[in-house]
Amino acid sequence: MKRVCQFEQGDDSKTAQSDNIILEFPLVGEMNFFGICVLTLWLYLPGFLANTFAMLWGKWLPKTGYGPWPIDGGRTLSDGNRILGDGKTWNGLIGGSLTSGLLCVLIVALMGDIPSQNAAVGENGIFTHPLQGAETAWFSVGGDLLTAFILGTFLGFFCLVGDSTGSFVKRRRGLKREGEISSKAPLLDTLPFAIMVFLAGQLFLGTSILADAELRLPMLALIAFTPILHRSFNLLGYKIGWKDVPY
Repeated sequence: MKRVCQFEQGDDSKTAQSDNIILEFPLVGEMNFFGICVLTLWLYLPGFLANTFAMLWGKWLPKTGYGPWPIDGGRTLSDGNRILGDGKTWNGLIGGSLTSGLLCVLIVALMGDIPSQNAAVGENGIFTHPLQGAETAWFSVGGDLLTAFILGTFLGFFCLVGDSTGSFVKRRRGLKREGEISSKAPLLDTLPFAIMVFLAGQLFLGTSILADAELRLPMLALIAFTPILHRSFNLLGYKIGWKDVPY
């Protein structure tokens, strides 16, 4: 994403042959690669936390007498294994996606107004407004909070679609997850959801900062780091009783 910023003639802090200087997103504020990685994680945070939200919905909602409702309805394929397994439920998919939407609403509400069109992208460091650049995107409807809800729900949904894709592959490999017993496949438990949420953001979020091509290399770095991050959160969830297994 490129933004044109105006500078007064004679400004010694900028060297250019024209008053109109096109600034690339990662160069604004001289942000280093690690900073851009953190920024990318910040922008996609509602999507990255969707798995945690889905886990909570899948664990706590049945305690109220509702669910769980497995997405595959208990059906199996010709290999004799479940399509997805008991771990992928409608209450987790819907609840996790909507909770990601609410998290994005909270972030936008706390950050306030979207920076003006003349503001340089990334000028607030890693805490760049998640709706920056989205003024003409397809999900920009109603006010900022509704737009944020749609964006967060979108990210959460694609994260969980990626997670379900990983479960589908595990079932085809004979790795079973039934009831409280979960199969252990670190890469299939982590990489599909990270790849899916980043891919969806790059393909479908139009003019949004989340679709900026300059985020692609940091995304690859985050995908490589995601198994460690995911494992850490799972261990924490297991220790405090939110998960039945530490993976």
